[in-house]
Amino acid sequence: MKAITYSEYGGPDVLKFEERPTPTPGPGQALVKIAAAGVNFIDVYQREGWYKINLPAIPGGEGAGVVEAVGAGVTEAKPGDRVAWMGGLGCYATHCLVPGDRLVALPAALSFEQGAAALLQGMTAHVLATRTYPLKAGDWALVHAAAGGVGLLLTQIAKMQGARVIGTVSTEEKAKLAREAGADEVVIYTQQDFLTEVKRITGGAGVQVAYDSVGKDTFDKSLDSLAPLGYLVSYGQSSGFPAPLDIQRLGGLRSLFVTRPSLFAYVQARADYLRHANAVFDMVAGSQLRVRIGATYPLAQAAEAHIALAGRQTTGKVLLIP
Repeated sequence: MKAITYSEYGGPDVLKFEERPTPTPGPGQALVKIAAAGVNFIDVYQREGWYKINLPAIPGGEGAGVVEAVGAGVTEAKPGDRVAWMGGLGCYATHCLVPGDRLVALPAALSFEQGAAALLQGMTAHVLATRTYPLKAGDWALVHAAAGGVGLLLTQIAKMQGARVIGTVSTEEKAKLAREAGADEVVIYTQQDFLTEVKRITGGAGVQVAYDSVGKDTFDKSLDSLAPLGYLVSYGQSSGFPAPLDIQRLGGLRSLFVTRPSLFAYVQARADYLRHANAVFDMVAGSQLRVRIGATYPLAQAAEAHIALAGRQTTGKVLLIP
């Protein structure tokens, strides 16, 4: 098989396109021929060493394809099944071993590209909006990177929950995408101060929740954007990790909450995994949730995909096509 590998942490140049032996599934595993693999910020964080993993490694934790073989004890899928999955490593390749309990049947109405694009980021958005802070009608939600892969999906799901969305983006082109996803207000942060705009839009009251995937550059002002009893949901760090938080800032008359959710903690149990995955696939199949595939790259160009994603040059989902 062909695969992208790396044996040391570093920049995109550590990624190598190589030939590796095609693995054989062991107990509880399925061998999947990959049709599309998702590119996510977690892949960048792992490559740079922010999140430590065992090296050498094949990156990528999300994909869609066709089951070629299964090991002993796998009951969730059989050879020939169209599937998608997320979690683990090894998806930047033509073939991947996937734990059977992470496989989800891909509905006939969805393409492989839609399956790979929707699962991890769609489940992240669904968990954030329905469990981390369960949005309700009338809530104001601040969504950073609103034209990104998670941002576009989170904005749509927030609107389904009846919330009002303030999205932040860097360009007018991205602002258009955020508005198309349903954002009530869009702040171009390269031209406007988002904290000032949040206060203006909410009449000084603040938002009930701020979903912050940017980290260092936005954390403090996101916290200051909150209404009393508001939630800061810090789920990424595309600009770097925020500085340590003085817990005294959460007290006083506002009594704020800060949480650092991990999707994987919410979907460890297969029942939860399937609940969120199938909810996302049903919304996509029913045209309630639009998945934007912003760019596709050949597998050999994984480094270029990382450069575009980390440089915020992309909108929507980035995919590798083996």
